[in-house]
This record gives sequence, structure tokens and C-alpha cells, in this order.
Amino acid sequence: MLLSITYTGQNTPELGYLLYKNPNRPQVFELNHGKAYVFYPEVSNERTTAALLLDIDPLDLARGKSGQSRGLFDYVNDRPYVASSFMSTAISRVFGTAMTGRADSRQALSDSPLELAAGITMLPCRGERDKLNAIFEPLGYEVRYETFMADEQFPDWGDSDYVNLTISGKVRLRDLLKHLFVLLPVFDRQKHYWIGEAEVEKLLRMGEGWLQEHPERQFITRRYLNRRRTLVNMAFERLAANAAEENMPAAEPEVTPERKPRLNEQRLDAVMAALKNSGAKSVLDLGCGEGKLLDMLVKDGQFTRIAGADVSSHALGRASERLHLERAGEAKSERIQLFQGAITYKDARFSGYEAVSVVEVIEHLDIPRLAAFERVLFEFAKPRCVVLTTPNREYNVHYGIDNLRHGDHRFEWTRTEFQSWASETAERFGYTVQFSDIGESDESCGAPTQMGVFMLCNGGRSQCA
Repeated sequence: MLLSITYTGQNTPELGYLLYKNPNRPQVFELNHGKAYVFYPEVSNERTTAALLLDIDPLDLARGKSGQSRGLFDYVNDRPYVASSFMSTAISRVFGTAMTGRADSRQALSDSPLELAAGITMLPCRGERDKLNAIFEPLGYEVRYETFMADEQFPDWGDSDYVNLTISGKVRLRDLLKHLFVLLPVFDRQKHYWIGEAEVEKLLRMGEGWLQEHPERQFITRRYLNRRRTLVNMAFERLAANAAEENMPAAEPEVTPERKPRLNEQRLDAVMAALKNSGAKSVLDLGCGEGKLLDMLVKDGQFTRIAGADVSSHALGRASERLHLERAGEAKSERIQLFQGAITYKDARFSGYEAVSVVEVIEHLDIPRLAAFERVLFEFAKPRCVVLTTPNREYNVHYGIDNLRHGDHRFEWTRTEFQSWASETAERFGYTVQFSDIGESDESCGAPTQMGVFMLCNGGRSQCA
């Protein structure tokens, strides 16, 4: 991660006084997940650039100091390389004094707007490039950004989700740093630390003087607070109170409509209904994660033998906690089993179940591994019923995404692609398949989730006419 700040004009080496960083001496700062380096790649009377380079330790991130884990995403992700909340933390840690505006003998310079430009490398911008202008231009910046192909060897993949952003304008240094501190996580959508009420105070403090006037204040506030409705409303109320004092237009609080079931709830309900309709009494949930579906299965008396398998031991531990297996009696312990396993490797423990559920799992596989998954499930385990769900890529336009919904997804299928794969797989292994949509649907894009229910033909392939 690299941030550069360039000052052009006269006596520009005085940028070092404003940042409290000597241009003649590179410095190193220890952070929780790596190191930050400050150096000056160019120094002259007319143009001086200070650079902040973050070296994030990916192994340290994967260990998870908070004890949290999200499986493969902990090891295969963009966290060490992109502008994110890690950069915001480094700005606060390294340039904290400059953000306050205190500059001792150079106070007049600190209080003055300067010709400054900030360069941010690899800023996540998933389908939201128009927001770069909408966010930064009202603050007085000229906005330029460089785009890239996702992979030059595969031009059909389109543009990358990342841009190199440059903003420039006549602005006080303290304001530039505060803008970057707040807005970099807005585009990244992820934060590496817990979001609580203290984050509201931080947003209001860093946004003082500009946030409540910003035309995109609602977008910025929601994103900065990770869409936590309670915190967002708290921030809006504070902004409204400040605006009332200053007789300024305020952000409207979000109106809480009657709660609709979340997509994941609708998805699990649909899978449960399909499993019950199959008549199965024994169910294996492949890629069970933290056990939400297993918890529903346990509460239904139809299912007398239940198992969950996942590649992540941490996820299985969370599932065990959810199901209270450590305090389970003999009857419950015999009824439900958890074990570690991968869906791309033949495993005798997968066999013997009347139904298998695979909920939002296959999109995490590399395409070349699909063939192994097909054989493991439909040829070797060969349950009577398979209930499988996966995202519908066409629906991503409703989320403002022109690529994949999650950083760990290896692919997402359109409805035609999913139905083609499912129909071919069913025919090859002696199944029939029926399709249904899950979630709110529209005529052009369908629904956010698509589901296929595979049923084994009586006697195998020959009876599937």
C-alpha cells in the first residue's frame, strides 16, 4: 500500500515541517500488522513528495489476533496490497500531529491552503468509479485515476476492481489527511477492526467542517460505519443536531421499514423446504460453515441423522458452539456429527445420507476443481437428493457490482450458465434437476440466489427418460 503527498509551489521542502517528518531521514513505524515507512522520493524547492508505504504481514493477518477466521479468505485475499482501513490507521499513527493542524514555527503555512496532490495506489473501486468524482470533487479536488485490465492474458475478464487514484487541489494539509482517513475505507468496504460507537465519534471528529455539507454524506456515513444501522442513525442524528445549530441542510435519518427476511434467511428457508419435500431423514450439509442450516435441521423432527462437513476447523468450532454439542446428551450426540473434510476429495464419510445440501459453496472453488466436486458428490456419495444454491451474477447490478460479490468467489454464474452446468451434471450422473429462484426477483435479472434440486433417478441413468 502506497500513499504519496506532493506539494508544489515555493519552499516545498517545508512539507517536512508540516508532517513532522525529516526529508533527509527515512523513518519506520511499528503497526499491529506490519510496518509503515516514510520517505521522500523527491525534494526540491518547487516540488516535494512524501511517501507512506505500508508493509502488511499476510501471515500475521491470517493468524487472526482476535481469534476470528474466515477460512480460505484469510490466506488468499487483497488485504496486504490495497488501500484500506490499514492505510487510514497508518495515516493516524504516522501523521497524527499533522492532522491536528499544529505546526509550531510553521503555523501560518499549516493554516493556509496549499497546492497538494495525493496519490493512492490500488484503491478498491468495485463498479463505483463514478463515485470517485462524486465523493472527491465536492471537496475541491481534481480527480484522475488509472485503470487496468484484470488480466492481460484474459481480456474478456474486463477491467480490474482497483484503480490508482490521484486527487489534487488547493487545500490545507490537515484537511487532505482527514479526507483520506475517512474516505479510503468507504471505497474498500471492509475494516480490519471492530466497528462500535467510538467509530461514530471518530467519523464526526474527522468529518467536522465538511461531512454534513457533502452531497454524498449518507453514502459516506453508511459505508464508513459498515452499514450498521444503529450507528448510522446515531451519526445522522448528530449531524442533524450540528446542522440545526448552524442552520444548514442535514442528512435525513434512515427510515426503518418493516423488516423483510434477509436473503440468507430466505435461502436457508428454501433449502429446508426442499429437504423436507424430498422426504429425506438423513442429511449432510457440505460446507456447513458456522452451522446455521444444521441448527434448523436439528429443530425439525423429520431429520433423524444429521452431519456437517467443512474444510475450516474454526468454522466447525463455531458450529459446535451454536449447536451446544459440548453439553449435548447422548441422544443428540448420536443424531448430529461434525467433521472436517473437503468437497473436492473422495471421502467415505460423505456416503450413506439420503440428502446433501451445498449452500453457497461451489462458487468458492476454482473452475478446474468442479469436475472433482461433481464426482465426489454425484458419483461417489450419490445421495438420493442434492440441494445446491449459488449466486446469480446477473443480479449483481442491483448491488452496484460489475464483478463478483465476494473476494473469495472464484466465479459466479448467470442463470443460463448455472442451468447448463446443472443439467449436464444431472444427465451425466443419473439425476433430474429442477430450478427455482430465491429472493426478490425482476424480469431482467432474476433473483439474487439460484437453487437446483437434484433427484436421483430410480435405477440410475437408464430410468431418467
